[in-house]
Amino acid sequence: MNRRLARLRAVQALFQIDLTDAPWQEAVDNTLDEGEELTPFLEEIITGTLQHKESIDEILKKNIENWSLERVGNVDRAILRMAIHEMKYIDDIPKNVTFNEAIELGKAFGGEESGRFINGVLSNVVANLEK
Repeated sequence: MNRRLARLRAVQALFQIDLTDAPWQEAVDNTLDEGEELTPFLEEIITGTLQHKESIDEILKKNIENWSLERVGNVDRAILRMAIHEMKYIDDIPKNVTFNEAIELGKAFGGEESGRFINGVLSNVVANLEK
């Protein structure tokens, strides 16, 4: 499984966890297609996002303009949380790669509006992380 597919599966699992409070392993099992297996990268981005969810949500709240975190759509919130986790806690992935992958996921799941929203939020996050 390449990293792009792992991110897609992670968003699906994080979305499911957010809605149902399912254990992460169960959520991952529900998202994997036949023949796919849990990879170390997939496990890292899911468990890391969940482990740092509180601090990630604080970053989100500071960088969402004119919105509350609760108003953000569940899929967009899952994408943003995962992207912030990658940017903040995984050093070997360039921020621009994570940034672009998150925008593409937003477009795939929610269309152009989601892509633009994620772009705006992550632009603020990147600017503030670099300070």
